[in-house]
Amino acid sequence: MQKDMTYGNPAKLIMGFTFPIFIGNIFQQFYSMADTVIVGKFVGTTALAAVGSTGTITFLIIGFLTGLTAGFTVFPAQRFGAGDMKAMRKSVGSAAVLSGIISVIMTVLSLLCMKPLLTIMNTPDDIFQDAYSYIMIICAGIVAQVLYNLLASVLRAVGNSKTPLYFLILAALLNIVLDLVFIIVFHMGAAGAAYATVISQGVSGVLCLVYIIKAVPILKLEREDWHLDWHLVKLQVGVGFPMALQYSITAIGTMMVQSALNILGSTAVAAFTAASKIEQVVTQAYVAMGTTMATYCAQNMGAGKVGRIRRGFRSATWMGFAYSIVAGALVIFVGKYLTYLFLSDVTTEILDYVSVYLLCVGVFFIPLTIVNLYRNGIQGMGYGLLPMMAGVAELLGRGVVALIASANRSYVGVCLASPFAWVLAGALLLVVYFYIIKTLSKNKRLDHSQEDEQEKTVEYEKAFAGQ
Repeated sequence: MQKDMTYGNPAKLIMGFTFPIFIGNIFQQFYSMADTVIVGKFVGTTALAAVGSTGTITFLIIGFLTGLTAGFTVFPAQRFGAGDMKAMRKSVGSAAVLSGIISVIMTVLSLLCMKPLLTIMNTPDDIFQDAYSYIMIICAGIVAQVLYNLLASVLRAVGNSKTPLYFLILAALLNIVLDLVFIIVFHMGAAGAAYATVISQGVSGVLCLVYIIKAVPILKLEREDWHLDWHLVKLQVGVGFPMALQYSITAIGTMMVQSALNILGSTAVAAFTAASKIEQVVTQAYVAMGTTMATYCAQNMGAGKVGRIRRGFRSATWMGFAYSIVAGALVIFVGKYLTYLFLSDVTTEILDYVSVYLLCVGVFFIPLTIVNLYRNGIQGMGYGLLPMMAGVAELLGRGVVALIASANRSYVGVCLASPFAWVLAGALLLVVYFYIIKTLSKNKRLDHSQEDEQEKTVEYEKAFAGQ
């Protein structure tokens, strides 16, 4: 089920690779959505606000590790695209060792720092204990999160985006069952939702591991593949840490937004939480396309096909823009009615809060498209630091608007923080992209017509070989 993305129609490849990731991301959202829905329905608005108030902290920690594992697997994708399977396996082993070490360190640090962090974020007193219990369990399960994200990234690096989806669907269904059991039967409240999430994520990771061992021979690692090569470690850290910091910078900005929101009280927090869950389901398409572009660009960078990378960006951008128009309209006009999924006591005030949030984000989906496609694609090409500049722009955008909103106790200001950040980051990423493509095209001196002819020759050879 491995896919070589260095030949064939870019638009068709990107669409085919994106769709399973998109479905997988939707099911991954079911982890937190199931928590939100079941907690909101069976425990109450206060408990929902407690779970929602920790969302930015979860994003900070898990996002950092997700970016790290994605960065570590850029080199396996590049080596796969270049046809060097030995180097690919070596880089996979290195990624696994580094991810294990860092996940343990992150677990210890997050558990030690959680209570002060919740205090700094102005977490309301009436939800503080539930929020603390929930996030501590999530942090204790960091290793389970890393296991799935690393192995799913490795499979995608070799062109397999479907298998992680199947295991994620199974785990999402398990999460719903465990949520119902822990919350309704055992009355464990927000903590029960956290246990369900960690257990389910661990199951999906173990299933990925078993599949790789039994069904993917090109990923069968030998003893020497587990030995760290410090030159390779330096290269992987050089890409992985900037990608991780990119997520962290974004998360820090959203934590500033959450702090401004918390001042407005638990009702506003609950409404914002429900609205953000609605938005996150819709915007998983952008995340999926970004993941696809990371793999697509990494494989083609390894094969030296700069012209093909440019055509892939062009196709993905038009697809993203078309989706943004449709998704934006749906979110703005009908999105608020999904609030009833999350809360049993929906009031007019809550619906008004949700409507304002969805309007603010819905009209800015096109800049969000650019952020996801170009940031991930550039990182897939092996550039870690340049896209991080866009992360700094996001942080500044969110931070400035959040501070203004906090000073004025403005809910609208809180809702506009992310869209403002998307605009700044998207503009900067476009500048970085055109600079990189111009530099690479000049250095490699690729003739696009010759490159196309080479791709056609490879396709003919593979078709002939299959007869």
